[in-house]
Amino acid sequence: MREVLTWELFGTAVRDLAQQVADDGFEPEVVLAIARGGLVPGGALAYALGTKNTAVMNVEFYTGVDQRLPVPVVLPPVLQAVDIAGARVLVVDDVADTGRTLETVLDFCAGHVADVRSAVVYEKPTSVVRCEYVWRRTDRWIDFCWSTPGPVTSSR
Repeated sequence: MREVLTWELFGTAVRDLAQQVADDGFEPEVVLAIARGGLVPGGALAYALGTKNTAVMNVEFYTGVDQRLPVPVVLPPVLQAVDIAGARVLVVDDVADTGRTLETVLDFCAGHVADVRSAVVYEKPTSVVRCEYVWRRTDRWIDFCWSTPGPVTSSR
């Protein structure tokens, strides 16, 4: 069985996550999306929370279905710590599967920001990171509405 996140469910997920953040009293000054999977939820959460300052870290870990690099690798352009120094930061990704990508970004933020918290659409029990804000927990493979159809070009 698979989890299937439709665009309609995604809208519900983002509003629920934003409400969790608001109910917690956390007011992020920066929404930091982890590319690529966190770009769509990160942008949507920034709008839902009224946060205009957004940033991106591109971290490669998965190379295919259930295929990973030995460790997550931060790809250029690399976010500079000075760009988020002293801020309240909400790190956003689509899923905390192993949690190692989130861990890499949270470690990068540590010591530079006033407060850092994480939000994901899905969290798996295998994750080494327990996110503050989670829409659903699952141990299933997830088909995301923005990535399941696959590229429109055959060269990738």
